[in-house]
Amino acid sequence: MVMAFSIALIVFSLLMMMLVLMHKGKGGGLSDMFGGGMQSSVGGSSVAERNLDRITIVVGLLWFACIVVLGVLMKLDS
Repeated sequence: MVMAFSIALIVFSLLMMMLVLMHKGKGGGLSDMFGGGMQSSVGGSSVAERNLDRITIVVGLLWFACIVVLGVLMKLDS
């Protein structure tokens, strides 16, 4: 059981990295320092961005749930 949740955690971690990198920069902060602020806001539709946000939130919740379940399983194993 621990092995299954460990594999799921690895998969969700990779998905989270991919999804976060797919998000468009909002400007301000360090992204402007490296030229991110010079882009126009024409690219991408708001529906696609909202769907990406929703998918990221769901994967984040599943990632968090895997961590909690793994913690409980390891606590019960000891």
